[in-house]
Amino acid sequence: MSRIEDRLAQRGLHVPSAPPPAANYIPYRTAGSIVYVSGQLSDGALGHITGTLGIDLDIEQGQRASRQCALNLLGQVRTACDGDLDRLQNILKLTGFVNSAPDFIHHPQVINGASDFLVDIMGDRGHHARSAVGVASLPFGFAVEIEGIFEIAT
Repeated sequence: MSRIEDRLAQRGLHVPSAPPPAANYIPYRTAGSIVYVSGQLSDGALGHITGTLGIDLDIEQGQRASRQCALNLLGQVRTACDGDLDRLQNILKLTGFVNSAPDFIHHPQVINGASDFLVDIMGDRGHHARSAVGVASLPFGFAVEIEGIFEIAT
């Protein structure tokens, strides 16, 4: 078990197995020491979190959805690292998409659920550049989708 997985286990969480792609794309692409992970949805151990922020869900529920996306991102990175999550060096960038009502303006606070979680798990190596965008809908009605760029040891 990796150090990251140990920290998650202390919080009663685990890195999920990487789900297969739901359409015609690959879940991640590695270029040298950089891993680009396709968008991960808010589905897994923390719940099957669907709905629209500002209508069906509040900010706290959106943050929970973001944390689930972050766990799913780590699952894809672990697969890209041949099962050794200790190879994860840095989180470089996250792009978060929030299924939100037209007047919802708290996208950054929702995506903070993932950002705060990853910094808590990884310390300084978890700090990253980020975008948080509101969208009219997401695949299958999910509340949040996050994609990421990671640096790994080769």
